[in-house]
Amino acid sequence: MNTLLILTILIVICALVFDFINGFHDTANAIATSVSTKALKPRHAIIMAAIMNFLGAMTFTGVAKTITKDIVNPYTLDNGSIVILAALLAAIAWNLITWYFGIPSSSSHAIIGAIAGAAIAASGFATLNYKGFIKIIEALILSPIIAFVLGFIVYSIVKLIFKDSNLAKTNKRFRRVQILTAAIQSYTHGTNDAQKAMGIITMALMTANLHNSDAIPFWVQLSCAIAMGLGTSIGGWKIIKTVGGKIMKIRPVNGVSADLTGAAIIFGATFIHLPVSTTHVISSSILGVGASHRVKGVNWGTAKRMLITWVITLPISGTLGAIAFFILDIFF
Repeated sequence: MNTLLILTILIVICALVFDFINGFHDTANAIATSVSTKALKPRHAIIMAAIMNFLGAMTFTGVAKTITKDIVNPYTLDNGSIVILAALLAAIAWNLITWYFGIPSSSSHAIIGAIAGAAIAASGFATLNYKGFIKIIEALILSPIIAFVLGFIVYSIVKLIFKDSNLAKTNKRFRRVQILTAAIQSYTHGTNDAQKAMGIITMALMTANLHNSDAIPFWVQLSCAIAMGLGTSIGGWKIIKTVGGKIMKIRPVNGVSADLTGAAIIFGATFIHLPVSTTHVISSSILGVGASHRVKGVNWGTAKRMLITWVITLPISGTLGAIAFFILDIFF
């Protein structure tokens, strides 16, 4: 068995591990509000999220194609297989570190930063596809800002519509609606996040001359969907605790507003084939809703910690990707 084939097999395994970790790391955000308001029991929320993530992952491939070709050109990338493997190992490491400390970090930032860092280490800054890379970075930066503003607007409208309603009865009705909105948000998560691993595996196949286009093979789509679903079934209680309770005290009416906002932003990004951070979109939606509800009711200390993580993930994952490349290059 030649070295290139061994590297490709390792990449497929690591990409599925990354997708599995993404399942319990990022998917926790999608069900955090419904669990915190007791709209769904944790076990039921996780089962529902696993199914909806699987279905979402099987529906679209546009984001995967963006990952495949818009960061670097897989056909011209020096030591491409080593670069991709290094990026995966770096992103997995950062995801596990942030999960351990219960920090809602972005798997999207981690893998995109790691690919860029490893590619630069291999071939220099000129190797990046700057047009595509900048487009991805813009989406990662703008989507949480849009989510915050939209969350503020959506909840302001909800407050206006239900201003004369009985609060207890309104929350009871919204608790039922939240089951649906949590399912929608889990589905949209699958449409965007699972595709990142699909794109990476396809990039590796192209680099190894085992695949000749950016079309996503069905076996890649299915395996990534299964890995995402299995990861979701494990749950991510540390992240649920942070997103569902440490940002603000969430009531069902807040949760529905945040879920609808997050789902709209994520699905919109999927529709135009752009990867976004579901973690930061959902968290920013909750912050926007919280600010509209009562500014002083938001734990801005938690928000600040999340913002810091948002800023540092790209450079740290890029550095880890470069380090991982230099280490792997010694052995391969």
